[in-house]
Amino acid sequence: QVQLVESGGGLVQAGGSLRLSCAASGRTFSVYYMGWFRQAPGKEREFVSGIRWSTGIPYYADSVKGRFTVSRDNAQNTVYLQMSSLKPEDTAVYYCAAADGGATYNNWGRGTQVTVSS
Repeated sequence: QVQLVESGGGLVQAGGSLRLSCAASGRTFSVYYMGWFRQAPGKEREFVSGIRWSTGIPYYADSVKGRFTVSRDNAQNTVYLQMSSLKPEDTAVYYCAAADGGATYNNWGRGTQVTVSS
């Protein structure tokens, strides 16, 4: 199992930036992907971005392409999500996730709130 702890959420004005961090511990040697999901009030959880742990190849939802950047620090077992040009519709709880032993995200953090004011 992989334990995940997010940090970096907060309140920001539209057009601003935030950086989320997620520190992983436990079975990190078996992680294939790490990613970010979000859930807005009344909506289902949705994929935001992911990164192939071994190669660093990133993946993005269309809604965040060009605005968000995912990166990782293998030595620190940490993944980051740099969010720029934030919009009110980016407001959500952001969850860090890890795919342990395969391509399915099966480990989740508790989430961090991101609120973008207009």
